Amino acid sequence: MPIALFALTLSAFAIGTTEFVIVGLVPTIAQDLGVTLPSAGLLVSLYALGVAIGAPVLTALTGRWNRKLVLLSLMGLFIIGNILAWMAPNYSSLITARILTGLAHGVFFSIGSTIATSLVPKEKEASAIAIMFTGLTVALVTGVPLGTFIGQTFGWRATFLTVAVMGTIALIGSAFLVPRNLKQSKPATLRQQLEVITHPRLLLVYAMTAVGYGGTFTAFTYLTPILEDVTGFASGMVGLLLLVYGVSVAAGNIWGGKLADRFGPTSALYIVFGGLAAILFVLTFSAYNPVTAVITLLVWGAFAFGNVPGLQVYVVQLAERYTPHSVDVASGLNIAAFNIGIAVGAWLGGHVVADMGLMNTPWIGGVIVLSALLLTRISATLDNHETATA
Repeated sequence: MPIALFALTLSAFAIGTTEFVIVGLVPTIAQDLGVTLPSAGLLVSLYALGVAIGAPVLTALTGRWNRKLVLLSLMGLFIIGNILAWMAPNYSSLITARILTGLAHGVFFSIGSTIATSLVPKEKEASAIAIMFTGLTVALVTGVPLGTFIGQTFGWRATFLTVAVMGTIALIGSAFLVPRNLKQSKPATLRQQLEVITHPRLLLVYAMTAVGYGGTFTAFTYLTPILEDVTGFASGMVGLLLLVYGVSVAAGNIWGGKLADRFGPTSALYIVFGGLAAILFVLTFSAYNPVTAVITLLVWGAFAFGNVPGLQVYVVQLAERYTPHSVDVASGLNIAAFNIGIAVGAWLGGHVVADMGLMNTPWIGGVIVLSALLLTRISATLDNHETATA
């Protein structure tokens, strides 16, 4: 694999840390800022909202820019957002900082996915995307547990300062490792961009992405209080348990990419969505015992992000078929769909916690993921029908 892929992975690590570390800090932020648990969880939704807005809009606006310049500018914005979060005096200012950081996140993974696929042969596209997204999973393995430990020990603001330092290292790495002569698609016209957001096949995949990814976050957003209040782990153990979860996620992400390369994206998604829904149902009962909770956490991690490579390569494939002049925009909209799923899932989880109780979040998340499985079946059927009539 080209070294540029690993530069993308380095940036993805920093961005992934700031996105997911909030999960380990929800109780700490709620207590420090004097807000409720669902209000602190809303920081996950609002960050994701920034990503959802930034991905399609800023991807389109920067379409004529040199790809390396875009990457470096995004990392600069990312660093600024985390410094503002470190300095945030109250809940409102923290929200503003999180949304700003989310804007950078959205464009990064939008153009990063298309850059990754342009660097490798077609049969390795899913694996290339999986390698880039491994930055997110490595962030779950090391960045999130470390950030949670720092936040619980030195205060949550120290976590965002640490992430800003990580972003600076990633910026330097991208400046040296990413080539200047990256392949750049011709910017899409407004009409071509509108084709992407109105094409029924692409809309169906975006729905699969939002529902399938969002179901996880209905429960994942509140994983720390589940482990502390239901399973009975001490807060100091949460970082270690997130490390266990992250190791499993890293393996599952690579496994998901290989699965999509070998069997095709929809067949891979059948397996991943089916397993993910099942383990969320199991968590509803297993969370009450420390041993079964940890086992469930391991299995959950293997499935939780295994759908990312399949979903991302699927939308790129369909965009190349139906809207070939707007592949970057289509990819950006799928990143938006991921984060709309996160935003809605975390928001729904907050309402479930407030109205029904904490332990209703896993099974409700499982039901949502089953809906994604149904949408995948519909999309695969349409693929087969179009192939048969071609």
